[in-house]
Amino acid sequence: MRYSLTEGQFDAPAESTVVDGLSVRLGVVLPKDYSDFLKEHNGGEGFIGDNYIIFFKAEELADFNREYEVAKYAPGILLFASNGGGEAYGFDTQDVEMPIVRIPFIFMERQSAETIARDLDDLFATLEDLK
Repeated sequence: MRYSLTEGQFDAPAESTVVDGLSVRLGVVLPKDYSDFLKEHNGGEGFIGDNYIIFFKAEELADFNREYEVAKYAPGILLFASNGGGEAYGFDTQDVEMPIVRIPFIFMERQSAETIARDLDDLFATLEDLK
């Protein structure tokens, strides 16, 4: 799928070496569609339909997840984006399929994670349709 924002813009591609080293740095093999996305768009922000999203840069993923203490409060979730408000998007790394979940920043806990997409293509389609 060709990813596009209704409004806003993606950043320039991430260096392949940065993306390829992410799995080691994060301790989890990233979904191929997400790695490919980073090699095309290293972050960015804007609207998908009526929904705002901020994609984190590859270089910021490890720090962002550590600073928000995701491993402590929502083990097995790897955050990669935010709605710019109170919610984040992440991969559920405890599921072999690694679906995308939406989880609140405030009172973050694994039980609050709601599966909203199978993969990145599905996330774009879901946010496009979500009013």
